[in-house]
Amino acid sequence: MNFQEQFRNSPCADQIRIAERELSAFIRAVTQLFGPEEANLSAEDWLDESELMDRPPRSTGREWRAVSVAASVRLAKRLPAAQQRR
Repeated sequence: MNFQEQFRNSPCADQIRIAERELSAFIRAVTQLFGPEEANLSAEDWLDESELMDRPPRSTGREWRAVSVAASVRLAKRLPAAQQRR
């Protein structure tokens, strides 16, 4: 079994897929609601928040959702009040 096959079947690869799905869903929602520029900024926020997690790298899906919530808070603080009421 080569390295790629071993990685593909590892628990780490599962967690990467979960994180990718969560980030993708988050970016898609922000794009639909606020446009691509905010989505790009929010993707950076999401990645920053994921680095701030005080959890080991083998986080669960629920913990990835917490990253999305934290990035959403950053987005809300960045948006003007009129746009938030949308």
